[in-house]
Amino acid sequence: MTASQGQENFSLLPDSGADAFEQEVLARWESEQLFEQVQSARANGKPYVFFEGPPTANGRPGIHHVFARTIKDLFCRHRAMQGYFVPRKAGWDTHGLPVEIEVEKELQREAAARQGVDVAAVAKLGGKQLIEQYGIAEFNQRCRDSVWKYRGEWEKLSQRTAYWLDYNNPYVTYTNNYVESVWWALRTLHSKGLLFRGHKILPYCARCGTALSSHEVAQGYEDVDDPSVYIALDLLDKHGHATQGARRRIIVWTTTPWTLVSNVALAVHPELEYSELRKKSGVDWTIVLATSRVPAVLGADWADRWDVIDTHRGSELAGLRYVRPLDWVPYPDEGNHEIIVAEDFVSADDGSGVVHMAPAFGADDYAAGQRHNLAFVQPVTARGEFAADVPEVGGVFVKQADARIIEVLKARDVLWKASTLTHSYPHCWRCGTPLLYYARGSWFVRTTAVKEDLMARNAAVNWNPNEMGTGRFGEWLANNVDWALSRDRYWGTPLPIWVCDHERAHALAIGSYAELAQRTGKPLPEGFDPHKPFIDAYTFACTEAACGGTMRRVPEVIDTWYDSGSMPFAQWHYPFENKAMLETRYPAGFI
Repeated sequence: MTASQGQENFSLLPDSGADAFEQEVLARWESEQLFEQVQSARANGKPYVFFEGPPTANGRPGIHHVFARTIKDLFCRHRAMQGYFVPRKAGWDTHGLPVEIEVEKELQREAAARQGVDVAAVAKLGGKQLIEQYGIAEFNQRCRDSVWKYRGEWEKLSQRTAYWLDYNNPYVTYTNNYVESVWWALRTLHSKGLLFRGHKILPYCARCGTALSSHEVAQGYEDVDDPSVYIALDLLDKHGHATQGARRRIIVWTTTPWTLVSNVALAVHPELEYSELRKKSGVDWTIVLATSRVPAVLGADWADRWDVIDTHRGSELAGLRYVRPLDWVPYPDEGNHEIIVAEDFVSADDGSGVVHMAPAFGADDYAAGQRHNLAFVQPVTARGEFAADVPEVGGVFVKQADARIIEVLKARDVLWKASTLTHSYPHCWRCGTPLLYYARGSWFVRTTAVKEDLMARNAAVNWNPNEMGTGRFGEWLANNVDWALSRDRYWGTPLPIWVCDHERAHALAIGSYAELAQRTGKPLPEGFDPHKPFIDAYTFACTEAACGGTMRRVPEVIDTWYDSGSMPFAQWHYPFENKAMLETRYPAGFI
């Protein structure tokens, strides 16, 4: 091309500039139905399956979505130019906390307007309390309406950036067909023993009132300043009596003083060496802590002020008794308490080498509690607040109770020293509330049973960049724990498990609406809605003939990420329809 030719071509641009030219091209593509023509021209080509990762339409699109969609579009256009047929089915994620939280904010604004107060004054009435006062049916209808709030903006963004999607036939995760396919998948897992109810320590958001899965937790870490507290607890002998001679105390470290209310045991490492020290100033009491931690706890010049009078292996300390730091909550009749146990997970990398144990609030603590038959003390409500009858801190959110607890420890001569520690702590990725590690009942998908298969399939994926597959995602699979699937929420796919109210061991997973109708003995009504609260009205006689109980649906909904992951088959209402279609639409070439 000559210079004059280049100038001549450039002059074809409208005088009003690139934007007007862009609008003209987009208008021409729309009038010519160019997307539809391309799809029609490639209809007989070899399919190149593309899975759209859709937005939740009740959140506005941002500039980062332009970047992501440009990359996605690049692959789809390239394959179409090579002769492939690239189906571009649009989709909408419509369930879950993102939607619920937006509707809660609307309800708070409305309540504030009615009362003539600032929104902050009613914000503490968030979460479940506000929803249940409003009404679950009404709330879920608001959620259903809310998901389309910004639909027009999303479609306009897609059109403006020439990101071609079939918006005339999208899949929508709240529709009956989609939900039924998800039910089928859950019933399939249940029949294989891969969907089960269990009790574990789970990351829990007290504001949202539900547990989170491990991949959700990974999205919400923030650097925070937390207390770093060392306490000195009186040691007793193995019979619970004061030791002969001088007073002995053991040094314990924690960054969660609020959990000291639930303390039932201390843990030491069986092979670690622990030093017993006495001050040179002539005091008649001693302290015990891991030998390697002495300089960090007592200072680099500790030897100028302290004498080591004895050393012990952790295994020698195991079985000793001690006096707990706070006696605000009575111990239950069952279970050991105020006892030192030996556990291999204890380290001397930080703290004092002595771990405070509250089985209600930590995975290691809970597991050790099972091994040693430790008492279980959980004086914290589902709102993350101490029960009203707990002295000093009743009704207080646990993280806000730390300061008062430290004051009490000091007044009782239990506090050794206190400072702050900056560290990364998990927060709810949706609302920003600090998570609690909390003993909860939940329904789990037994992902650990298929760990090797998951890793093998991941190794066959062409990850870009490669380190995502071998690094972050691969490591997550290698260390995966069973998926905490259920959520104690409202706007989501109801977990299709019915349990007998007489004998909870009698449980049934329902995998279709036809099966539900058959179980209840009557056809489902026109306009049947599988969501809460309507689905909870469907009950039937226990499946065990001699039982006599009534089967009722469990109250939970499922993690919305399970909805998203069901897209490959649920978008086609498989297996109820489109079995042949799925053969050409799975697996994906590009996600």
